[in-house]
Amino acid sequence: MTIRHTLLILFFIAAATRAEAREPDQVTRSFLVGKRAHAGDAPQLLGRGPIVVNGGRSGLGGIDSVVNFTGQYTYPGFDWQGNPQSVWPWAMVGRSPRSNAPTVIGAPIIPVSIDMRNADGTPRYVNGQRLYMDATRYVWPVIDSPIFRPIKWATSLIPTQYLDALFRAQFWGEHISEAWHTWLLPVPRTPRVMQLAAGSYDFALDDDGTCCAFVLVDANYFGNALFPATADDTTTPIGAAEHAHEMTTKEISTFLFPNTFLYEGDPSQCCIVGYHAFDMEPDAQGNFTKFYVMDFASWVTPGLFGDSFADITALSHELAEIFNDPFVSFDGVHNQTQWWQAPAPFSLCQDNLEVGDVIEGLGNVSYPVTIDGFTYHPQNEALLQWFAGESPSRAWHGAYSFPDTTVLTTPAGSLGVNCGAGPIN
Repeated sequence: MTIRHTLLILFFIAAATRAEAREPDQVTRSFLVGKRAHAGDAPQLLGRGPIVVNGGRSGLGGIDSVVNFTGQYTYPGFDWQGNPQSVWPWAMVGRSPRSNAPTVIGAPIIPVSIDMRNADGTPRYVNGQRLYMDATRYVWPVIDSPIFRPIKWATSLIPTQYLDALFRAQFWGEHISEAWHTWLLPVPRTPRVMQLAAGSYDFALDDDGTCCAFVLVDANYFGNALFPATADDTTTPIGAAEHAHEMTTKEISTFLFPNTFLYEGDPSQCCIVGYHAFDMEPDAQGNFTKFYVMDFASWVTPGLFGDSFADITALSHELAEIFNDPFVSFDGVHNQTQWWQAPAPFSLCQDNLEVGDVIEGLGNVSYPVTIDGFTYHPQNEALLQWFAGESPSRAWHGAYSFPDTTVLTTPAGSLGVNCGAGPIN
């Protein structure tokens, strides 16, 4: 063997060793195999029959927030404390179907890039690559998606947005007019950056060694880094956006992250890809009545969680839930439901009007829509009629789910506390 051959062998051995070496908080792309992408619970700021739609002249009183209307359904069940209850009030985004008029709601899109740091706070590099994930590149793909781009849906004679089509399906039995719509007006806002301290995250590099395929972040750390600690805190993305007047109480704001998945306890307990909430701030009199409705949603690169949960699945889930439950049952009355259990295999047990949670664990979680050659994956959602136990459903085509009406074919049952034995329906 020549010296040249020996040097070549040593070079390849060294290169292979470097390729296999990983940081203690580095995982491979295969780490997500078998993991389930799902919605999480946001930081909570306050406590916790036939469908009747009220006139819609006003929504919940005493708060300064996005326009909303109220109604209720009747279904025998139990509240979260085990007390019998039959009437379940709700508040939803927009104006009542009886208004026969369109509603346009501002929808700021605030991209939040991820800046991973060393223990001493300095920018972090791995194999010469800075650990920084850019969120701005996903803003226009989101705006071009069926969430915001009007396309043809069967529930509207004119092209419309996905969430409006869903609402029209849900209130079809109210004999809605073609003039009634609930639209979002997307507006890109100033990009923000979230710095992650060492120990709060794990990461996976792309196949070519660049940053990053995804980042796993401790959910508690993430919540503290996203929401302002005080009314004058401008160090967090939400606080900065509020003080810049790029996020108002009359809008629905999206904080868009790049392949950012949260875990609770340890990284093996991932992957939360989004949640919705509101930031509650004081008014001029010091009363906490200003509700800034928002969602955190991660863009998901196709393939990380299989073929069905990708791109806008998380965002469509959260926005659909905001439309149906904008204030996250903050008063312990509105948008609470009887106890229900989602279909197998994950069989979530809940007692709130979270239309995306019902379906997020199913194989047919999304409804592919192709626009300009790109296939988006908005999530299928449960309709109000599913929760209300309506049989037959007065929704569009007698549906309990939308857009795919075959996902849910029967209404929810009414169960006891924590989905134990419940009343006879």
